[in-house]
Amino acid sequence: MEKQGEKITFKVEGMSCNHCKQSIEKAVRALAGVASATVDLAQNEVEVSFDPQTVKKEELETAIINAGYRVVG
Repeated sequence: MEKQGEKITFKVEGMSCNHCKQSIEKAVRALAGVASATVDLAQNEVEVSFDPQTVKKEELETAIINAGYRVVG
């Protein structure tokens, strides 16, 4: 039986448009172990489904920061 991945939601500042959405989703999805990354601009949130055995929460945060945004929660 395959282990179900985890979901985490980050509060992110600095996202305002579709380009922001695409930049963050692309950066996070590029990491090994990420199943999906979905940005909600209205809520300033990024929801990520990932395999915690492959990628750590800190790596997900770093990908968002490196894309030019600030993780606030």
